[in-house]
Amino acid sequence: MRVRLCLIVALSLLSFIAFTFQAPALAQDDASRPARFLDQPDIFPVGVWLQDPENAARFKAIGINFYAGLWEGPTERQLKQLQAAKMPVFAPQNDLALGKRYNDIIAGWMMPDEPDNAQTRAGGGLGPPVLPDDLIQLYRKMKERDPNRPILLNLGQGVAWDQWHGRGTRTNHPEDYEDYVKAADILSFDIYPITHPDGGIRGRLDYVARGVDRLIGWTDGAKQVWSVIEASRVSNAHILPTGDQVRNLVWLSIIHGAEGIIYFVHQFTPGFVEASLLENDPLRAAVKAINQRLQNLAGVLKSESLPGVVSIEPNAESDNTVSALVKQDDCHLYIFTGSLSKFSTEVQFRIQDGVDTGHVEVLDEARVLPLVESSFRDNFGPYATHLYKISRSRPGCG
Repeated sequence: MRVRLCLIVALSLLSFIAFTFQAPALAQDDASRPARFLDQPDIFPVGVWLQDPENAARFKAIGINFYAGLWEGPTERQLKQLQAAKMPVFAPQNDLALGKRYNDIIAGWMMPDEPDNAQTRAGGGLGPPVLPDDLIQLYRKMKERDPNRPILLNLGQGVAWDQWHGRGTRTNHPEDYEDYVKAADILSFDIYPITHPDGGIRGRLDYVARGVDRLIGWTDGAKQVWSVIEASRVSNAHILPTGDQVRNLVWLSIIHGAEGIIYFVHQFTPGFVEASLLENDPLRAAVKAINQRLQNLAGVLKSESLPGVVSIEPNAESDNTVSALVKQDDCHLYIFTGSLSKFSTEVQFRIQDGVDTGHVEVLDEARVLPLVESSFRDNFGPYATHLYKISRSRPGCG
Protein backbone atom coordinates (compact mmCIF):
# COMPACT_ATOMS: atom_id res chain seq x y z
CA MET A 1 0.00 0.00 0.00
CA ARG A 2 2.85 2.32 0.95
CA VAL A 3 4.68 1.51 -2.30
CA ARG A 4 1.55 2.27 -4.32
CA LEU A 5 1.07 5.56 -2.43
CA CYS A 6 4.68 6.57 -3.10
CA LEU A 7 4.26 5.70 -6.75
CA ILE A 8 1.11 7.82 -7.01
CA VAL A 9 2.84 10.75 -5.30
CA ALA A 10 5.87 10.41 -7.61
CA LEU A 11 3.72 10.29 -10.74
CA SER A 12 1.73 13.29 -9.54
CA LEU A 13 4.94 15.19 -8.88
CA LEU A 14 6.28 14.34 -12.32
CA SER A 15 3.02 15.46 -13.90
CA PHE A 16 3.14 18.72 -11.98
CA ILE A 17 6.75 19.35 -13.03
CA ALA A 18 5.94 18.55 -16.67
CA PHE A 19 2.95 20.88 -16.61
CA THR A 20 4.97 23.61 -14.92
CA PHE A 21 7.57 23.54 -17.66
CA GLN A 22 4.99 23.09 -20.39
CA ALA A 23 2.60 25.85 -19.25
CA PRO A 24 4.80 28.79 -20.37
CA ALA A 25 5.34 27.05 -23.69
CA LEU A 26 1.60 26.57 -24.12
CA ALA A 27 0.98 30.18 -23.21
CA GLN A 28 3.65 31.23 -25.66
CA ASP A 29 2.14 29.06 -28.39
CA ASP A 30 -1.29 30.54 -27.71
CA ALA A 31 0.06 34.08 -27.85
CA SER A 32 1.90 33.41 -31.11
CA ARG A 33 -1.07 31.97 -32.99
CA PRO A 34 -1.87 33.88 -36.22
CA ALA A 35 -5.28 34.72 -34.76
CA ARG A 36 -3.59 36.73 -31.99
CA PHE A 37 -1.79 39.09 -34.37
CA LEU A 38 -3.67 42.12 -33.04
CA ASP A 39 -1.99 41.60 -29.65
CA GLN A 40 1.51 41.74 -31.09
CA PRO A 41 3.23 45.11 -30.49
CA ASP A 42 5.32 44.82 -33.65
CA ILE A 43 2.47 44.07 -36.09
CA PHE A 44 0.32 46.75 -37.70
CA PRO A 45 -2.98 45.38 -39.10
CA VAL A 46 -2.92 45.35 -42.92
CA GLY A 47 -5.73 43.35 -44.51
CA VAL A 48 -7.33 42.60 -47.85
CA TRP A 49 -11.05 42.62 -48.47
CA LEU A 50 -13.03 39.51 -49.44
CA GLN A 51 -10.41 37.51 -51.30
CA ASP A 52 -10.13 33.82 -52.15
CA PRO A 53 -7.87 32.03 -49.65
CA GLU A 54 -6.09 30.30 -52.53
CA ASN A 55 -4.15 33.59 -52.93
CA ALA A 56 -3.27 33.92 -49.24
CA ALA A 57 0.41 33.14 -49.73
CA ARG A 58 0.72 35.69 -52.56
CA PHE A 59 -0.95 38.37 -50.46
CA LYS A 60 1.25 37.48 -47.50
CA ALA A 61 4.29 38.04 -49.72
CA ILE A 62 3.34 41.70 -50.19
CA GLY A 63 2.71 42.35 -46.51
CA ILE A 64 -0.95 41.44 -46.00
CA ASN A 65 -1.39 39.96 -42.52
CA PHE A 66 -5.14 39.23 -42.37
CA TYR A 67 -8.21 38.57 -44.50
CA ALA A 68 -11.36 40.63 -44.01
CA GLY A 69 -14.43 38.56 -44.92
CA LEU A 70 -14.91 35.36 -46.92
CA TRP A 71 -17.24 35.12 -49.91
CA GLU A 72 -20.15 32.77 -49.12
CA GLY A 73 -18.20 31.41 -46.19
CA PRO A 74 -16.51 30.50 -44.08
CA THR A 75 -16.34 27.05 -45.62
CA GLU A 76 -14.05 24.21 -44.64
CA ARG A 77 -12.02 24.66 -47.83
CA GLN A 78 -11.50 28.36 -47.13
CA LEU A 79 -10.46 27.85 -43.54
CA LYS A 80 -8.10 24.97 -44.35
CA GLN A 81 -6.38 27.09 -47.01
CA LEU A 82 -5.99 30.01 -44.61
CA GLN A 83 -4.74 27.65 -41.93
CA ALA A 84 -2.11 26.24 -44.28
CA ALA A 85 -0.98 29.77 -45.12
CA LYS A 86 -1.10 30.84 -41.43
CA MET A 87 -3.28 33.75 -42.50
CA PRO A 88 -5.69 35.06 -39.82
CA VAL A 89 -9.18 36.09 -40.84
CA PHE A 90 -12.15 38.14 -39.70
CA ALA A 91 -14.94 35.83 -40.85
CA PRO A 92 -18.72 35.73 -40.75
CA GLN A 93 -19.77 33.77 -37.69
CA ASN A 94 -21.05 30.23 -38.25
CA ASP A 95 -20.88 26.89 -36.44
CA LEU A 96 -17.85 25.71 -38.41
CA ALA A 97 -15.78 28.78 -37.58
CA LEU A 98 -16.91 28.73 -33.95
CA GLY A 99 -15.46 25.24 -33.51
CA LYS A 100 -12.06 24.76 -31.89
CA ARG A 101 -10.47 23.37 -35.05
CA TYR A 102 -9.84 26.83 -36.50
CA ASN A 103 -9.11 28.79 -33.33
CA ASP A 104 -5.59 29.43 -34.58
CA ILE A 105 -6.71 31.61 -37.51
CA ILE A 106 -10.10 33.11 -36.54
CA ALA A 107 -9.00 36.54 -35.33
CA GLY A 108 -12.50 37.96 -35.12
CA TRP A 109 -15.93 38.16 -36.68
CA MET A 110 -17.47 40.16 -39.51
CA MET A 111 -20.83 41.88 -39.36
CA PRO A 112 -22.89 42.07 -42.60
CA ASP A 113 -21.20 44.51 -44.97
CA GLU A 114 -22.48 48.10 -45.35
CA PRO A 115 -25.75 47.74 -43.41
CA ASP A 116 -26.06 51.54 -43.51
CA ASN A 117 -26.76 51.40 -47.26
CA ALA A 118 -30.13 50.66 -48.87
CA GLN A 119 -30.72 46.89 -48.78
CA THR A 120 -31.87 44.62 -51.59
CA ARG A 121 -35.44 43.39 -51.16
CA ALA A 122 -36.22 39.69 -51.55
CA GLY A 123 -38.71 40.46 -54.33
CA GLY A 124 -36.43 42.92 -56.12
CA GLY A 125 -35.62 46.58 -55.71
CA LEU A 126 -34.11 48.36 -52.75
CA GLY A 127 -35.46 48.92 -49.27
CA PRO A 128 -34.17 51.04 -46.40
CA PRO A 129 -30.88 50.39 -44.60
CA VAL A 130 -30.70 47.93 -41.73
CA LEU A 131 -31.99 49.64 -38.61
CA PRO A 132 -29.22 50.39 -36.09
CA ASP A 133 -31.21 48.68 -33.33
CA ASP A 134 -31.43 45.48 -35.39
CA LEU A 135 -27.69 45.58 -35.98
CA ILE A 136 -27.00 46.12 -32.29
CA GLN A 137 -29.16 43.07 -31.46
CA LEU A 138 -27.16 40.98 -33.94
CA TYR A 139 -23.93 42.20 -32.38
CA ARG A 140 -25.13 41.13 -28.94
CA LYS A 141 -26.10 37.66 -30.20
CA MET A 142 -22.69 37.22 -31.80
CA LYS A 143 -21.03 38.30 -28.56
CA GLU A 144 -23.07 35.73 -26.65
CA ARG A 145 -21.70 32.99 -28.89
CA ASP A 146 -18.14 34.26 -28.56
CA PRO A 147 -17.46 37.01 -26.04
CA ASN A 148 -13.68 36.99 -26.54
CA ARG A 149 -12.96 37.78 -30.17
CA PRO A 150 -13.58 41.27 -31.60
CA ILE A 151 -16.33 42.00 -34.12
CA LEU A 152 -15.57 44.13 -37.19
CA LEU A 153 -18.25 46.26 -38.85
CA ASN A 154 -17.60 47.85 -42.24
CA LEU A 155 -19.80 50.82 -43.11
CA GLY A 156 -20.35 52.56 -46.44
CA GLN A 157 -19.35 55.91 -47.85
CA GLY A 158 -22.11 57.70 -45.97
CA VAL A 159 -19.61 57.81 -43.10
CA ALA A 160 -17.68 60.47 -45.03
CA TRP A 161 -20.26 61.79 -47.53
CA ASP A 162 -23.69 62.82 -46.24
CA GLN A 163 -25.20 63.11 -49.72
CA TRP A 164 -24.44 59.52 -50.71
CA HIS A 165 -27.70 58.47 -52.41
CA GLY A 166 -26.91 54.80 -51.85
CA ARG A 167 -28.38 55.16 -48.37
CA GLY A 168 -31.83 55.49 -49.92
CA THR A 169 -34.37 56.83 -47.45
CA ARG A 170 -31.63 57.65 -44.95
CA THR A 171 -29.54 59.80 -47.28
CA ASN A 172 -28.24 62.90 -45.47
CA HIS A 173 -28.85 61.40 -42.01
CA PRO A 174 -25.37 61.19 -40.48
CA GLU A 175 -26.91 60.97 -37.01
CA ASP A 176 -27.66 57.30 -37.72
CA TYR A 177 -23.98 56.51 -37.30
CA GLU A 178 -23.99 57.44 -33.65
CA ASP A 179 -25.99 54.22 -33.19
CA TYR A 180 -24.37 52.09 -35.89
CA VAL A 181 -20.98 52.39 -34.17
CA LYS A 182 -22.42 50.62 -31.10
CA ALA A 183 -22.68 47.39 -33.10
CA ALA A 184 -18.97 46.51 -33.27
CA ASP A 185 -15.64 46.47 -31.48
CA ILE A 186 -13.68 47.59 -34.56
CA LEU A 187 -15.11 49.94 -37.20
CA SER A 188 -14.10 50.46 -40.81
CA PHE A 189 -15.62 52.25 -43.79
CA ASP A 190 -15.06 52.58 -47.50
CA ILE A 191 -15.09 55.51 -49.88
CA TYR A 192 -12.95 55.42 -53.03
CA PRO A 193 -12.17 59.01 -54.07
CA ILE A 194 -9.55 58.22 -56.70
CA THR A 195 -11.90 56.23 -58.93
CA HIS A 196 -15.20 57.67 -57.64
CA PRO A 197 -17.98 58.07 -60.26
CA ASP A 198 -19.15 61.40 -58.80
CA GLY A 199 -17.13 64.35 -60.10
CA GLY A 200 -17.51 66.19 -56.82
CA ILE A 201 -15.81 63.39 -54.89
CA ARG A 202 -13.35 62.13 -57.48
CA GLY A 203 -9.82 63.19 -56.58
CA ARG A 204 -10.79 64.35 -53.07
CA LEU A 205 -8.49 62.20 -50.98
CA ASP A 206 -9.46 64.23 -47.92
CA TYR A 207 -12.78 62.35 -47.74
CA VAL A 208 -10.97 59.30 -46.39
CA ALA A 209 -9.45 61.33 -43.56
CA ARG A 210 -12.85 62.93 -42.94
CA GLY A 211 -14.45 59.50 -42.50
CA VAL A 212 -11.80 58.44 -39.99
CA ASP A 213 -12.28 61.67 -38.04
CA ARG A 214 -16.05 61.16 -37.90
CA LEU A 215 -15.92 57.54 -36.75
CA ILE A 216 -13.49 58.48 -33.99
CA GLY A 217 -15.80 61.31 -33.00
CA TRP A 218 -18.93 59.13 -32.99
CA THR A 219 -17.19 56.63 -30.70
CA ASP A 220 -15.46 59.26 -28.53
CA GLY A 221 -12.23 57.52 -29.46
CA ALA A 222 -13.22 54.41 -27.52
CA LYS A 223 -13.03 51.94 -30.44
CA GLN A 224 -10.47 51.10 -33.08
CA VAL A 225 -11.10 52.60 -36.51
CA TRP A 226 -9.69 51.04 -39.67
CA SER A 227 -9.75 52.46 -43.19
CA VAL A 228 -10.55 50.61 -46.42
CA ILE A 229 -8.24 51.83 -49.21
CA GLU A 230 -8.83 51.45 -52.95
CA ALA A 231 -5.99 49.65 -54.69
CA SER A 232 -7.72 48.83 -57.98
CA ARG A 233 -9.83 50.42 -60.70
CA VAL A 234 -12.92 49.32 -58.76
CA SER A 235 -15.65 50.27 -61.30
CA ASN A 236 -13.71 52.90 -63.27
CA ALA A 237 -12.23 51.55 -66.50
CA HIS A 238 -10.27 54.76 -67.09
CA ILE A 239 -8.56 55.41 -63.75
CA LEU A 240 -6.16 53.20 -61.82
CA PRO A 241 -4.76 54.51 -58.51
CA THR A 242 -1.05 55.22 -58.54
CA GLY A 243 1.26 53.95 -55.85
CA ASP A 244 1.72 57.52 -54.56
CA GLN A 245 -2.05 58.01 -54.30
CA VAL A 246 -2.51 54.76 -52.39
CA ARG A 247 0.35 55.71 -50.08
CA ASN A 248 -1.19 59.11 -49.40
CA LEU A 249 -4.58 57.54 -48.63
CA VAL A 250 -2.98 55.08 -46.23
CA TRP A 251 -1.00 57.71 -44.35
CA LEU A 252 -3.77 60.31 -44.30
CA SER A 253 -5.93 57.65 -42.65
CA ILE A 254 -3.28 56.86 -40.05
CA ILE A 255 -2.43 60.49 -39.35
CA HIS A 256 -6.11 61.08 -38.59
CA GLY A 257 -6.32 58.10 -36.26
CA ALA A 258 -6.81 54.88 -38.23
CA GLU A 259 -5.19 51.91 -36.47
CA GLY A 260 -5.51 49.44 -39.34
CA ILE A 261 -5.69 49.33 -43.13
CA ILE A 262 -7.74 47.09 -45.44
CA TYR A 263 -7.09 47.13 -49.19
CA PHE A 264 -9.95 46.77 -51.65
CA VAL A 265 -8.49 45.11 -54.75
CA HIS A 266 -11.51 43.95 -56.75
CA GLN A 267 -11.87 45.25 -60.31
CA PHE A 268 -15.37 45.24 -61.83
CA THR A 269 -14.82 47.23 -65.03
CA PRO A 270 -13.96 46.63 -67.86
CA GLY A 271 -13.92 43.01 -66.63
CA PHE A 272 -14.11 41.36 -63.23
CA VAL A 273 -10.77 40.52 -61.61
CA GLU A 274 -11.01 39.53 -57.96
CA ALA A 275 -7.33 39.89 -57.07
CA SER A 276 -6.45 42.62 -59.55
CA LEU A 277 -3.66 44.01 -57.34
CA LEU A 278 -1.70 40.79 -57.73
CA GLU A 279 -1.84 41.12 -61.52
CA ASN A 280 -0.51 44.71 -61.64
CA ASP A 281 3.25 44.67 -61.09
CA PRO A 282 3.87 48.41 -60.44
CA LEU A 283 0.94 48.84 -58.05
CA ARG A 284 1.68 45.55 -56.29
CA ALA A 285 5.28 46.67 -55.74
CA ALA A 286 4.12 50.04 -54.40
CA VAL A 287 1.68 48.44 -51.97
CA LYS A 288 4.38 46.02 -50.80
CA ALA A 289 6.68 48.98 -50.07
CA ILE A 290 3.89 50.76 -48.16
CA ASN A 291 3.26 47.64 -46.09
CA GLN A 292 6.94 47.14 -45.35
CA ARG A 293 7.14 50.69 -44.01
CA LEU A 294 4.03 50.13 -41.87
CA GLN A 295 5.55 47.03 -40.27
CA ASN A 296 8.89 48.75 -39.85
CA LEU A 297 7.08 51.45 -37.87
CA ALA A 298 4.49 49.19 -36.21
CA GLY A 299 5.89 49.58 -32.71
CA VAL A 300 6.06 53.35 -33.13
CA LEU A 301 2.54 53.57 -34.56
CA LYS A 302 1.16 51.56 -31.64
CA SER A 303 2.88 53.77 -29.07
CA GLU A 304 1.28 56.73 -27.33
CA SER A 305 0.88 59.89 -29.41
CA LEU A 306 2.56 63.11 -28.32
CA PRO A 307 0.07 65.95 -28.63
CA GLY A 308 1.46 69.46 -28.35
CA VAL A 309 5.06 68.49 -29.07
CA VAL A 310 5.01 69.86 -32.63
CA SER A 311 3.31 73.02 -33.83
CA ILE A 312 2.51 73.70 -37.49
CA GLU A 313 2.84 77.22 -38.84
CA PRO A 314 1.31 77.66 -42.33
CA ASN A 315 2.26 80.42 -44.75
CA ALA A 316 -1.18 82.03 -44.45
CA GLU A 317 -3.70 82.09 -41.62
CA SER A 318 -6.34 80.57 -43.91
CA ASP A 319 -4.06 77.70 -44.93
CA ASN A 320 -4.53 75.25 -42.07
CA THR A 321 -4.69 72.02 -44.03
CA VAL A 322 -1.62 70.12 -42.83
CA SER A 323 -1.95 67.93 -39.77
CA ALA A 324 0.55 65.78 -37.90
CA LEU A 325 0.72 62.63 -35.81
CA VAL A 326 3.73 62.66 -33.48
CA LYS A 327 5.30 59.53 -31.99
CA GLN A 328 8.64 58.49 -30.57
CA ASP A 329 10.87 55.58 -29.70
CA ASP A 330 13.92 55.57 -27.44
CA CYS A 331 16.16 57.39 -29.90
CA HIS A 332 13.92 59.12 -32.44
CA LEU A 333 11.04 61.54 -32.83
CA TYR A 334 8.62 60.75 -35.66
CA ILE A 335 6.33 63.34 -37.25
CA PHE A 336 3.84 61.85 -39.72
CA THR A 337 2.21 64.66 -41.71
CA GLY A 338 -0.40 65.04 -44.44
CA SER A 339 -2.24 67.76 -46.33
CA LEU A 340 -6.01 67.78 -46.89
CA SER A 341 -5.80 70.38 -49.64
CA LYS A 342 -5.87 70.03 -53.42
CA PHE A 343 -3.49 72.99 -53.54
CA SER A 344 0.23 73.04 -52.83
CA THR A 345 1.42 74.67 -49.64
CA GLU A 346 4.50 75.24 -47.51
CA VAL A 347 4.57 74.98 -43.73
CA GLN A 348 7.02 75.26 -40.87
CA PHE A 349 7.20 72.68 -38.11
CA ARG A 350 8.40 73.78 -34.70
CA ILE A 351 9.36 71.15 -32.12
CA GLN A 352 8.41 72.31 -28.66
CA ASP A 353 10.54 69.99 -26.51
CA GLY A 354 13.74 70.76 -28.40
CA VAL A 355 16.02 68.45 -30.38
CA ASP A 356 19.71 68.95 -30.94
CA THR A 357 20.38 67.14 -34.21
CA GLY A 358 21.00 69.16 -37.33
CA HIS A 359 18.75 67.40 -39.83
CA VAL A 360 15.42 65.71 -40.51
CA GLU A 361 15.25 62.48 -42.51
CA VAL A 362 12.24 62.22 -44.84
CA LEU A 363 11.41 58.52 -44.99
CA ASP A 364 10.85 56.90 -48.40
CA GLU A 365 11.85 60.09 -50.24
CA ALA A 366 15.66 60.10 -50.07
CA ARG A 367 15.59 63.65 -48.70
CA VAL A 368 17.14 65.37 -45.72
CA LEU A 369 15.95 68.73 -44.38
CA PRO A 370 17.94 71.13 -42.21
CA LEU A 371 16.79 71.49 -38.61
CA VAL A 372 17.47 75.00 -37.31
CA GLU A 373 16.60 76.01 -33.76
CA SER A 374 14.21 73.05 -33.44
CA SER A 375 12.24 73.94 -36.58
CA PHE A 376 12.16 72.98 -40.25
CA ARG A 377 10.14 73.77 -43.37
CA ASP A 378 8.73 71.62 -46.15
CA ASN A 379 6.43 71.78 -49.17
CA PHE A 380 3.27 69.75 -49.67
CA GLY A 381 1.68 68.95 -53.00
CA PRO A 382 -2.06 68.14 -53.24
CA TYR A 383 -2.96 65.61 -50.50
CA ALA A 384 0.72 64.86 -49.99
CA THR A 385 2.08 63.02 -46.96
CA HIS A 386 5.60 63.18 -45.51
CA LEU A 387 7.11 61.00 -42.79
CA TYR A 388 9.86 62.70 -40.76
CA LYS A 389 12.40 60.97 -38.52
CA ILE A 390 14.62 62.97 -36.19
CA SER A 391 17.43 61.37 -34.17
CA ARG A 392 17.85 62.29 -30.53
CA SER A 393 21.15 62.46 -28.67
CA ARG A 394 20.54 60.24 -25.68
CA PRO A 395 22.65 57.70 -23.80
CA GLY A 396 22.71 54.45 -25.76
CA CYS A 397 21.60 56.07 -29.04
CA GLY A 398 24.21 55.78 -31.74
